[in-house]
Amino acid sequence: MADHEKRTAIVTGGGRGIGAAIAERLAKDGNRVGVIDLRTSDTEATVDRIIKAGGEAVGVGADVADADAVATAVQRIADDLGKPTILINNAGILRDNLLFKMTDDDWDAVIGVHLRGAFLMSRAVQSFQVEARWGRIVSLSSTSALGNRGQANYAAAKAGIQGFTKTLAIELGRYNVTANAIAPGFIATDMLRETAERIGMSFEDFMTAAAKDIPVGRWGQPEDIAAAASFFVSDEASFVSGQVLYVAGGPKA
Repeated sequence: MADHEKRTAIVTGGGRGIGAAIAERLAKDGNRVGVIDLRTSDTEATVDRIIKAGGEAVGVGADVADADAVATAVQRIADDLGKPTILINNAGILRDNLLFKMTDDDWDAVIGVHLRGAFLMSRAVQSFQVEARWGRIVSLSSTSALGNRGQANYAAAKAGIQGFTKTLAIELGRYNVTANAIAPGFIATDMLRETAERIGMSFEDFMTAAAKDIPVGRWGQPEDIAAAASFFVSDEASFVSGQVLYVAGGPKA
């Protein structure tokens, strides 16, 4: 990709796991990448790997559920790397519990980061996309959107992401902006490690048991999700919008 064709992408929750893999893949594809995580220090490893590989990246610390922090972070990336036209809404947290044990704070925190965060980030970036008459928004949903015990907050947020994505596709399509969602299944990340701990299993036993129910016979890697994101933000995907892609090793309803 020639310099004048480079685009600026923002990846939230890009400090580790799926977010880091997506940030590195988009940089490999030739994009400049702004990596956002809660603290700037959380982004340093991802940014360093991108730069060492010959890419361009900056890391910014921001709480994606805070409107002022989002506005500041997006403007910082626009100033340092160029106006962003690609957005990956990946930031997320877990506060799992059964409904009768779930606190108000458990609910609000998860909805805030996943759903309010995607809203605030998309609202901030869409102005650059509309101006450019080109843009890509990819938001991370989950197979938990179909329902999952102990995850009423997370499931609701991830189902909300799907409705949010389809609405963005309708509203922004006239500006050549597409919006799609990726719903990962069992991916080897720290977030699933936390789930294993919550139910009292070792991470290895948890993932091995899960793989038995996955048609392809293995769990996923962050790079599997990064590959899907790479497609969605490409020019070749210009006629794909409002879709939810389950990257889960088998069919999901």
